[in-house]
Amino acid sequence: MSYKLRLSLLILVDSLIVLLSIYFSYWLLIPTSQIVPTAILVSSIALFFSHHIFAHIFKLYKRAWSYASIKELSAIFSAVTLSIAVLAVIQLIGFQTLYTRTLLVTWMLHILLIGASRFSWRVYRDTKFKVDKDKKRTLIVGAGNGGTLVARQLMNSEKSELRPVAFIDDDSKKQGLEIMDIPVLGRLEWLQSVVEQKNIEHIIIAIPSLSKQQLNDIFSRCAETKVKTQIMPSVEDIMSGKVSVNEIRDVQVEDLLGREPVKLDTEKIGNKLTGETIMVTGAGGSIGSEVCRQIIKFNPKKLVLLGHGENSIYDIEMELRPKYPNIELETEIADVQDRERIMGAVGKHQPHVIYHAAAHKHVPLMERNPHEAIKNNVIGTKNVAEAADQSGVYSFVMISTDKAVNPTSVMGASKRIAEMIVQHMDMVSNTKFVAVRFGNVLGSRGSVIPLFKKQIEAGGPVTVTHPDMTRYFMTIPEASRLVLQAGAIAKGGETFVLDMGEPVKIVDLAKNLIRLSGFTEEEIGIKYAGIRPGEKLFEELLGDNEVHKEQIYPKIYRGKTPPVNVNVIYELVENFYYMRADDVRESVLDIAHFKVESLKELAVNN
Repeated sequence: MSYKLRLSLLILVDSLIVLLSIYFSYWLLIPTSQIVPTAILVSSIALFFSHHIFAHIFKLYKRAWSYASIKELSAIFSAVTLSIAVLAVIQLIGFQTLYTRTLLVTWMLHILLIGASRFSWRVYRDTKFKVDKDKKRTLIVGAGNGGTLVARQLMNSEKSELRPVAFIDDDSKKQGLEIMDIPVLGRLEWLQSVVEQKNIEHIIIAIPSLSKQQLNDIFSRCAETKVKTQIMPSVEDIMSGKVSVNEIRDVQVEDLLGREPVKLDTEKIGNKLTGETIMVTGAGGSIGSEVCRQIIKFNPKKLVLLGHGENSIYDIEMELRPKYPNIELETEIADVQDRERIMGAVGKHQPHVIYHAAAHKHVPLMERNPHEAIKNNVIGTKNVAEAADQSGVYSFVMISTDKAVNPTSVMGASKRIAEMIVQHMDMVSNTKFVAVRFGNVLGSRGSVIPLFKKQIEAGGPVTVTHPDMTRYFMTIPEASRLVLQAGAIAKGGETFVLDMGEPVKIVDLAKNLIRLSGFTEEEIGIKYAGIRPGEKLFEELLGDNEVHKEQIYPKIYRGKTPPVNVNVIYELVENFYYMRADDVRESVLDIAHFKVESLKELAVNN
């Protein structure tokens, strides 16, 4: 129905209701012999015009009555009451009398008929879509505001394939109640029996304020039923405007393993970034690109995207440029191993802050190619750090890894040596140099999650190295925010570490991904392949000689700075080209563990 046709129909119906109400009330209450035709005529005209005026003011002709609620009923009440009030004033002025009973009956008839005409649309719609046997019988976990919103959305949606038939909620006050004719059937511990009794085909977790641990517990119960489970968005996503409250989605592994978000000191970060030139190396990578997304929200004067891969730099540039047309974006295709190129790029842009995210991070690959680990992670960091010093950059923030603690791999050792270079530079430079160390990042390139997903899509099995292997996990946005916060609170020389909570078993991660993909362990299977060279069963975030027990910011710790023998690092940089792969591997591990004082102790083959 077009808007004009709908408006004409509503005005016609309202006009008939107005006239019917006033004439019926006079006929009902006043004997025929006492009726004053002039009074009826004037009252009808006055009520007719006053009603349409107030109907326009309270938008009775613009509301979607198929979704009418208390708010719409309140609008009808206000419009009708004010219309009758205007009529009462006109009767007093024009006839020096007030037909009180007539006005009261007119008011009641008016509200009853206007309300019935409007809410009949809602009744018709609800009746039309109330029962649809083709839709999946859905259980909603949570009978609060979130659950109610989800239920209403599903019931009012013609396109939805889901039909809510029951709620589950731990609130004892809601047990036995019905919300929109949907019963609350018990507590979470009864979920399995409710699923069986009600033939549930779909479950929606509708508690947006859940903590990660609470969501994990609820999802584990839902997974036991083997019924597809989805979730409504988190409070953080709703408040940030990423999604609306009624956007139901699949549960992601990030929901189960990610940590509670750390609140940022946005004012302090803004003071360092707003209106300044910022450079990010490795800007096309998983972490580097997210760092760019976070930085640009603080309105820097210029953001320089530096990276070796042209395609990844192009992608992040094309993502950011349309969203932030007023911020100057510069791209530099450069390899951090190229000293002259890096010196030129940093000198050209004169950044206020550099975030150094460029690095090789794959443990098995670096184990087989130790020379490349040195070139990128050690020499690359040295080049960018010295360029920052030479150009008078205010602060330099290097992204490190928990694998740098007591390293057993070339990759971890190379990152530990990079940390040493950063610590040394802080002692000899006016630039503030800091490192930020965190664990595995969920969903980053080369992480275990994309690998597991591909294995599940291929029908399995999912390959896990060892049943007892554990890792710390965080999401890419959280890791990137930590980097910004560390740069904001840095005094120089620190190694910052996030309190990442309890480590997660890799096998549990694999099991969660299998369940989230709609399979069972029997269907996919898990295969143990053994620990690969350079890997550890568990990771550490701080070594015994690095720990400061107090938090310097909520969830953030500061590591102590152990002594650094930078000479042996520089000797390695000068001579590693002439060394065999095994000697390079042994050398970087010895340096990272402070087991060597001079390059003369290393096995060098000239």
